[in-house]
Amino acid sequence: MEIIKRIVLTTIFVMAAPVMAADHTVEMLSSSNGEMMVFKPAVLKIAPGDTVTWKATNPGHNTASIAEMTPDGDLEWNGKINEELKITFNKEGVYGYKCTPHYILGMIGIIAVGDNLVNLSASSDFAAAEEKKFATNKERFTSYINQLK
Repeated sequence: MEIIKRIVLTTIFVMAAPVMAADHTVEMLSSSNGEMMVFKPAVLKIAPGDTVTWKATNPGHNTASIAEMTPDGDLEWNGKINEELKITFNKEGVYGYKCTPHYILGMIGIIAVGDNLVNLSASSDFAAAEEKKFATNKERFTSYINQLK
């Protein structure tokens, strides 16, 4: 009888898991609170299985993954300009993303999935070198990465 209870409870838990996943929204903005070219929120901490939806709140933006800031290149995306995009994150780690046309202006964001941020150090090293190339918002990557530490 005990084994049947375990099987039933396990089945219920597995079936309910997708229901527990959250959907987070990130706005793509030309300005917000005095900052130019931003994602809002810029740093997002989510659980494995959660989904992020990027909303083209202001025209002229997209979301694209930064290959050097994904765990093992596991998940990459490249949305079209003005496109709403929805991505589900299953693997723990740090995911960096950008607005392709405004990357040089520091329009980037960070998603931390779960607690095991396996690529945090590598992402931090890449971000520190990359932000030096930005025309504006030269400390943005470092600021966002520091929010994960």
